[in-house]
Amino acid sequence: MQISSRFTLAVHIFACIDTFGSECKVTSDFLAGSTNVNPVIIRKILGQLKGAGLIEVARGTGGTTVTKPLSEISFLDIYNAVECVENGELFHFHENPSTNCPVGRNIHHILDDKLLRVQSALERELASITLADIKRDTEKYLREESR
Repeated sequence: MQISSRFTLAVHIFACIDTFGSECKVTSDFLAGSTNVNPVIIRKILGQLKGAGLIEVARGTGGTTVTKPLSEISFLDIYNAVECVENGELFHFHENPSTNCPVGRNIHHILDDKLLRVQSALERELASITLADIKRDTEKYLREESR
């Protein structure tokens, strides 16, 4: 099981907006060049981020800006915005376990609370990381590359 790549693409998009936004218009074509992903997919992610109130996208001439300080946007905000999991549930439970089997009959009782604890731990960790952390690391690597 993997979380959708929309999450890492969205973080990549924010890093590009922050890094290049003062130099040029950050458009879906520009972002597609950096991510090496089809611009249609980038536009879908931009739409999701805009819908969550995390970015603004200029119509016509293009360009994308972040709506609030990077320290106020957590990985959890991005994760929720780009719908990394279906119906807010990290784990998809297999359909119709056999009620004739004692394990199948009880598997939800056995696993539900444990899977919820795992998802809650993931969400707590995602909430603890912000785009300011990404900015700091991006700047560090760009400085190292320029040496």
